Amino acid sequence: MKKNIIFAFLTLIFFCSNSLYSQKKGFYENVQKKHVSKVLDDLNTFAATADFKNYFALYAEESTFVGTDANEVWNKKEFMDYAKPHFDKGKAWSFTSLKRNITFSSDGKYAWFDELLETQMKLCRGSGVLEKIGNQWKIRQYVLSMTIPNDNSNEVIKIKSPIEDAIILNLKKK
Repeated sequence: MKKNIIFAFLTLIFFCSNSLYSQKKGFYENVQKKHVSKVLDDLNTFAATADFKNYFALYAEESTFVGTDANEVWNKKEFMDYAKPHFDKGKAWSFTSLKRNITFSSDGKYAWFDELLETQMKLCRGSGVLEKIGNQWKIRQYVLSMTIPNDNSNEVIKIKSPIEDAIILNLKKK
């Protein structure tokens, strides 16, 4: 009887501690999701208000931006060089997140996101990776892509084929 009581007590402690750990982990993840969302929301705000300094402060020093054009794969400095004239006009681009998903690595140091964005190009998808550096989340990779409705993909392929056939041929030569 005494063994049964001890076993029941230990089992109860085990399940309670597991439940508390899960709740604490869930709370931590929700807080971190808010921090990552703030970085992404700030990214959109700083672009819309042409705040060059704060926009690029959100990127890690070693980061990559992948744009909608096949030739747009830039490190931070290259992206800054590309973006500067746009920001100098007083408004770079205006994106609004409509739906966002965020997941974390098991150690909590990396966050992956994908989101649907309302843009001047209509719906686009932003996706990427953030790294927690010190106490701040920094963008390591950002990928912007245009969405193409499946019913229209053949039309789009016809339009882009002459341009991208040349790019494909050039890449195969390397």
